[in-house]
Amino acid sequence: MSQTFARVELHTPYLLFLGEETNPLKAKTAFGLRDWAAESCIGQTRLPGGTIDLGLPEMTPAAAATAGARSLLIGVTPVGGRIPAHWAPLLIAAVEAGLEIVSGLHTALESVPGLALAARRAGVRLMDVRRPPDDLPRATGKRRSGKRVAMVGTDCALGKKYTALALARTMRGQGIDADFRATGQTGIMIAGAGIAVDAVIADFIAGAAECISPAAADDHWDLIEGQGSLFHPAYAGVTLGLLHGSQPDGLILCHDPQRTHLVSWPDYAVPELAVARDLYLQAARLTNPGARLVGVSLNTFGMDEAVAQQALAQAERALEVPAFDPMRSPLQRAVAAILG
Repeated sequence: MSQTFARVELHTPYLLFLGEETNPLKAKTAFGLRDWAAESCIGQTRLPGGTIDLGLPEMTPAAAATAGARSLLIGVTPVGGRIPAHWAPLLIAAVEAGLEIVSGLHTALESVPGLALAARRAGVRLMDVRRPPDDLPRATGKRRSGKRVAMVGTDCALGKKYTALALARTMRGQGIDADFRATGQTGIMIAGAGIAVDAVIADFIAGAAECISPAAADDHWDLIEGQGSLFHPAYAGVTLGLLHGSQPDGLILCHDPQRTHLVSWPDYAVPELAVARDLYLQAARLTNPGARLVGVSLNTFGMDEAVAQQALAQAERALEVPAFDPMRSPLQRAVAAILG
């Protein structure tokens, strides 16, 4: 099964919908599109009380459609990944203006009262990118050709997607055959292909990972976006299935040095880097006995340069692999470590 299995056709440019969100961590979809697909983002729209600002023009759906937008993309994640009932009027107004709706939430767009009827009348699509294919296989566990690097983390929402995107871009810039492989809704919206593994039935998560990064040429590299964390009380199962199906040759451990506890789970401390390394390698070596740690990616957002460099140096000493921040560091050393 090839990557085309999971390809989606999304119509750009987008109007990014931010709801009434105030927490930037809950708007990582919107920030990801702004940072990695800026040419596809025409503006933003918010509900009263919302404070997230992407620095894009503020537009109503009708104004965005007049300016050339083709889709309204839901860029925030409410609790539980559900679409609140009070969003319905704005979503209906968007389709009546001729915009398609693109969502990565768990709630199906067709279940929003009145939205499916309005979309049919307007002749526009409702695109649920988090819905996985219906016929995913179980994992085979068999080794396949090509090379793979998996992004893993000490917690959620700390830069696994950005790390994979930055490494893929740098590798391609060096003439290396490399692709970013999306495993979550934002990555799919950026790449136009992938499978949201957190929406896959548990028995098929590893099989989905095999589909996301299929057999390839021996010199081809897949940079696989990570999900969750093996140390997370809610999401570790998704992480483990993705890791086994990815069969990574290399692991990049992603970490936020400013966190002491998991986001929204204050009873769970962030593990030490060496502890995380050892558990991830043990798990990865079930399906690829040669898996090795090749780098550590730190999210140093909000840290001044001197403090950030100190954190990077400490991480590099602790793990004896190149340490970098994908948004502020050169990546040549990390790429060299990946290539081995």
